[in-house]
Amino acid sequence: MTRSRIRMLTLGVSLLMLLSLLTACGATTTPGGNTSTKKIRVGLVTDVGGLNDKGFNHLADLGLQKAQTDLGIQGDVTESHAASDYVPNLTSYASKGYDLVIAVGFLMASAVGQVSQQYPNVKFAIIDSTPADAQGNSVDRSNVVSLLFKEQEAGALVGVLTGMMEKQGKTPKQSHKVGAVGGQKIPPVDHYIAGFQWAMKMEDPSSTVFVDYSDDFTDPTKCADKATSQISRGADVVFQVAGGCGLGVLTTAQTKGVWSIGVDTDQAAISPSVIASAVKRVDTATYDAIKSVTDGSFKSGISTFSLANDGVGFVKGNIPIPADIQAEIDKVTADIKSGKDTVPDTVA
Repeated sequence: MTRSRIRMLTLGVSLLMLLSLLTACGATTTPGGNTSTKKIRVGLVTDVGGLNDKGFNHLADLGLQKAQTDLGIQGDVTESHAASDYVPNLTSYASKGYDLVIAVGFLMASAVGQVSQQYPNVKFAIIDSTPADAQGNSVDRSNVVSLLFKEQEAGALVGVLTGMMEKQGKTPKQSHKVGAVGGQKIPPVDHYIAGFQWAMKMEDPSSTVFVDYSDDFTDPTKCADKATSQISRGADVVFQVAGGCGLGVLTTAQTKGVWSIGVDTDQAAISPSVIASAVKRVDTATYDAIKSVTDGSFKSGISTFSLANDGVGFVKGNIPIPADIQAEIDKVTADIKSGKDTVPDTVA
């Protein structure tokens, strides 16, 4: 055997030993080709709306799935069926040493405050809750990031569409009366409604906006009842801001021959009554939070998503939008982005 062949065999054996050592140490290779000794684990906990809410829980899951594909993380999901599930579900991931635990929804603030304090070495993200809210819940900790949205800006855009349609006599009843059905009177719900009210009055000063709350995010019949009441009072467009419960608004509008507006994600496929949807990109926020853990840039406090960074928006529905109305939507969008217009976030 030649000396060069001996050197090649020796090199091959050395490489095999190195690979065996890396495997024994638990090394993995990320999609980017970087060798890591630990796969990032992310646990996502839904609120009571669950993954089939066709809204923000579903969107959070989509963000997690994208992170699994793009970033090579391990992602797991637990659905909550009652408020009493929040603490146990969050604790389950935290106690296992997950790198990031994501809580989907304002209603989980108290649970996140409790569990994040018990597990200071685990990172948490909560969607829709400020570090300290009006109910006295606090997630103001160095291991928690609050993912917030300017929902009022998305509400304003569907308000511009609806207000101009009313003013021009293009709505089903031409009544100058519209409705909004919220799940609960909490900030992320009221932000949407406040923006909707503001734009309605700006575009159609003679309009009336009915506002009701179902006190529920899961039962479509409760929201259907609220929508039926508003339609009986003359509303010919109804805006749902109630998660899975709000799907009853969309189907009721269809049966009553009026229009509806979806929320959080594009809901045009749910009912032909949907003329547009006010969206917030919870999937983007979820993905960004996960990425911050994988690249080491995680920062506690508040991360805000708005029209300016494409964190909220507006999508067309099942009716064509006249050019002049689209132009007004574009103008208001630009004015909000530039700071010329500031949309209120409090329901009148």
